[in-house]
Amino acid sequence: MIQIEVWSDINCPFCYIGKRHLEAALEKFSDKGDVVVEWKSFELDPMANPPKGANHHELLAKKYNKDVAWAKEMDKNLTDMARKSGLDFHMEKQVPANSFNAHRLIHLAKQNHLQDQMKERLLKAKFTEGKDIGDTEVLKLLGIELGLDQKELDELFSGNRFVTDVREDEEIATELGIRGVPFFVFNKKYGVSGAQPVEVFSEILDKVNNE
Repeated sequence: MIQIEVWSDINCPFCYIGKRHLEAALEKFSDKGDVVVEWKSFELDPMANPPKGANHHELLAKKYNKDVAWAKEMDKNLTDMARKSGLDFHMEKQVPANSFNAHRLIHLAKQNHLQDQMKERLLKAKFTEGKDIGDTEVLKLLGIELGLDQKELDELFSGNRFVTDVREDEEIATELGIRGVPFFVFNKKYGVSGAQPVEVFSEILDKVNNE
């Protein structure tokens, strides 16, 4: 069996693209062996606290000391890249948000054997639908949509459950020297950084499987 641990952030568009590329490689690999994928928490900006109504393009331009036209062009290129991977990005709808609670929700979903489904739903909510993934009410609705218990969701966001789990994932990332995401670790032995082409993931899967 091959174990793949993936550090990624809901706020990272390349993490969604990388997820699709990995899935395409896994589909080709499906008849060769069993694979387990585990999603790990990583926050690109742990201190993010954007004001309500903040403009995505303005924040992006400010972050890189560029103008808004540059930010829009970057997003256009990103949207084109996503389309080639079968994804429908709407970057103009982006709602700047802190992703910490979304990561806690993924941990709850994992406990209910819905981790991959929750990861996918959150990424779609963020990049296709333009939902505020920092809003706990939005997160609750997404959880309910997948069949998570309303009471459990209420308790999750009114308390500190899975806070430690998120921090532990991030501490391991630091120990491994992970500074950017997505980052994929195969059988705790091989690391792959970035939204690599499908062929790269296929090669590493075959390599690990043949050892």
